[in-house]
Amino acid sequence: MSESLPLVDAHHHVWDLDRRPQAWLEEPGLEPIRRSLGVEDLRRAADRPLAGRRLTSTVVVQCVTSVAETADLLDLAGRDPLVGAVVGWADLTSPAIGDVLDELRSKPGGDYLRALRHLVQSEPDPEWLQQPSVERGLRAVRDRGLGYDVLIRSHQFDQAIRLAQRFPDLPLVLDHAGKPPIGQPAFSDWARQVRALASHPQVRCKVSGLITEADHHTWTLDDIRPVWDTLLAAFGPERLMFGSDWPVCVLAGGWSRWAATVEQLMDDCSPHERQAVLCDTATAFYRLTDHENDT
Repeated sequence: MSESLPLVDAHHHVWDLDRRPQAWLEEPGLEPIRRSLGVEDLRRAADRPLAGRRLTSTVVVQCVTSVAETADLLDLAGRDPLVGAVVGWADLTSPAIGDVLDELRSKPGGDYLRALRHLVQSEPDPEWLQQPSVERGLRAVRDRGLGYDVLIRSHQFDQAIRLAQRFPDLPLVLDHAGKPPIGQPAFSDWARQVRALASHPQVRCKVSGLITEADHHTWTLDDIRPVWDTLLAAFGPERLMFGSDWPVCVLAGGWSRWAATVEQLMDDCSPHERQAVLCDTATAFYRLTDHENDT
């Protein structure tokens, strides 16, 4: 039997609540994921093939603004072969950001650090990404060959677009497609801004986190399809990457239901296009093959 094709999950989380509490999990409605969840839980959850592929590599993404959490994730990546890259956190506004990044990369698993992320979605400043201290931090990220995951809500696109304009040599990926207002009048504004951001060639986009932006209990494929169609037209398959946003996706159906939805969305895609979305874009952006010869 031939070996199955690879599948990369470009966006998931883990947390150990005994080691590192997650205050955001105290919000109402998050009870189903208010427990410790690790990579083994993801392995069990990802039990459905996607276009005939089974999960072969993942990118684990920070949850809280903690350098210590990032160090934990790097150590995890060094120990678990499923985790191929880490998107961590460090204080971009700190004058010591370069030293912090260098120290993180010197820790166990440190060379799995491939990008940084900040919870811009929670920042009230509409120009947070343009603050001089933040731009200084982003230059330190760029100069170390790292990328940046852009986490914004749909009303914050302007600063993401300015970021892409001001940093043409910083690899960027838009998390969760900028959290589109699914089924709302503002959807057309989101689509227009997605096209504007996609006009910058260094930007990629994660097809992730969409079902939690829809109604958790009643969403259907038809609710998600306009988002997919917009992303595919704006970025093309070679700049899109599949992500589960597990375990947050459990709130709206779980890994397997989301995988089945993505498979249906890709019905008209060629094998080459499926390979891009399900493996190649994430592999290139996060350099997932850098450790393929490690012993």
